[in-house]
Amino acid sequence: MSAYTALTAAGYRAQVRDKTTVFFTFAFPLIFLVVFGLIFRGRNVEQSGFSYLSYTASGVLSWGVANAAVFGIGFTLMQWRADDILRMIRMSPAPLSAVIWSRYVLALGVGFVQSVLFVGVAMLPGFGLVPSSRWPLLIPVMVLGITTFLLLGVIIGSIADTPESVAGIANFLMLPMAFLSGSFFPLDAMPDWLQKISLVMPLRYLNDAVSAALTGRGDLSDIGVGCAGLVVFAVIFGAVAARTFRWTKSS
Repeated sequence: MSAYTALTAAGYRAQVRDKTTVFFTFAFPLIFLVVFGLIFRGRNVEQSGFSYLSYTASGVLSWGVANAAVFGIGFTLMQWRADDILRMIRMSPAPLSAVIWSRYVLALGVGFVQSVLFVGVAMLPGFGLVPSSRWPLLIPVMVLGITTFLLLGVIIGSIADTPESVAGIANFLMLPMAFLSGSFFPLDAMPDWLQKISLVMPLRYLNDAVSAALTGRGDLSDIGVGCAGLVVFAVIFGAVAARTFRWTKSS
């Protein structure tokens, strides 16, 4: 418990002291919300009849939370391994679970703050988001989403040895996923073949579940399917992460 507490506290201090990280974690997704909100204000998606805001608000929120989880743990594991911090932790009584759980708690905290801040801004008069009555279901959806993408970040942080490689691999996965999973552009307006491709991307399931819970664009079955998809990807990513994790650059 003492190791877990120390690692959590150290991670928190590193998180709040790095102004660049704070900006890209909290302010950067809001910039997308403001831009898309102003461009598509008052417009609906012809194929569904729902407003663009109901798509972009939930989609950008999902992407922002997922991005923070992936990059946060990815850069941390890479840097701790490069600085031999992981090797020292391995030599100490602290278990690997303390390392992962400390980052997990931080990721959940960051995701909670992101969600509250993002939804609060989206509800301002200029945007006018009206949360669905099912909005409390957003909490378990976000927990599943953060878990899934945190495990993806563990994989990236385990195979990458430099900040550039972490950023390159993470962006290679997250940016195309954002566009093809409906975070930046409504899936309903995409060709059928692109919608089918999106089914193999975990962000699609997070987007769908967040949208159904937050904006009511969907029903309980959409939330259930989204959560089930996230569980499947979490199991897959967890198995891969367990095999790829490295305490040092060589092992």
